[in-house]
Amino acid sequence: MLKIIVIAYLFLAGHAFATEPPIGHVKSVSGEASITTGDKKTKAEIGSPIYQGSVLQTGRKSGMGVIFKDETVMSFGADTVFTVDEYLYSPVQGNLKFSSKLAKGSLNYVSGVIEKLKPDAVTVRTPSGIIGVRGTQFLVKVEE
Repeated sequence: MLKIIVIAYLFLAGHAFATEPPIGHVKSVSGEASITTGDKKTKAEIGSPIYQGSVLQTGRKSGMGVIFKDETVMSFGADTVFTVDEYLYSPVQGNLKFSSKLAKGSLNYVSGVIEKLKPDAVTVRTPSGIIGVRGTQFLVKVEE
């Protein structure tokens, strides 16, 4: 019985992204870029949806720009790997959070509504530390 429940849970967890609305979308792409959500990897194109848990990746000599529901804008340079760990945007209920990880590459970040309403709710983890967003724009580069 437990084995059946675990299998059912894993099956449903893999399809959770399909039922959740996107939290953002791709605004621009140059070169090769991809979005991996769950076990599904797709080529990033203008308008491609981004979900909580998505991993955004750019190739050599490539870049990608994205915009999130709260109007946060991010631009990624070449050879970047960025993960959206948690994204909550329900300002009326006060549910605001944007946590992410920049494993490598470069990121130009321009704050949206989440940072303006609740600055301590936005963080970007890197291999060497955590950036707590307290301003409107920053640029970070993580080298291997």
